[in-house]
Amino acid sequence: MGKRPRVILWLSVWYGLLWTGLAVSPYDRQDWLLENLLALTAVTMLIVTYRRFQFSSLSYVLITTFLSLHAVGAHYTYAEVPFGFWLQQVFGLSRNPYDRLVHFSYGLLLVFPLREVLVRLAGVAGVWSYYLPVSGMLAQSGFFEVVEAIVAEIVSPDLGAAYLGMQGDPWDAQKDMAAALVGAVATMLIVAVATRSSGPEARRAGRRTIANG
Repeated sequence: MGKRPRVILWLSVWYGLLWTGLAVSPYDRQDWLLENLLALTAVTMLIVTYRRFQFSSLSYVLITTFLSLHAVGAHYTYAEVPFGFWLQQVFGLSRNPYDRLVHFSYGLLLVFPLREVLVRLAGVAGVWSYYLPVSGMLAQSGFFEVVEAIVAEIVSPDLGAAYLGMQGDPWDAQKDMAAALVGAVATMLIVAVATRSSGPEARRAGRRTIANG
């Protein structure tokens, strides 16, 4: 077994155990089911498309990290995550910021896998390989805000506030999108700096690594 299959195996075991443990006695079962609709759809897509497209080991680690953060939020509902209350107390915030942290992580962690898709499948290069992933993450963030609102309205309007995690903030969706944008920009800046400082040979090797997954 190669290095990447081993990484994927251990990540799958980790996420499977975490998800199973957090599926036991969630704070609100209906909200938990709603929260997991998109997460399980994403996992299913990764499995179904694995033979046709394989991400790098780093991307799988980033994806699993985000899914793990989401699983915790789904268990407690985002507004009731204990770690969020701790952050709220430490920094004197007016609300539980865990949902904002996860939206930031969405951009921070998933923009790199999106860049891999654009580079390998669309041949995106140069400055576009940094701009388009950020733009794509912002578009996805807005799209999911719309989808979540529709799902909440159709499936269970009474759970809308808990599912969307607005906590009384009418600008919650816009702030979530801004958090994802900041996270995506931060990662692409790091990648750009690392690529520029690595030299031409290392950059070519990096492109070959992305191309080979």
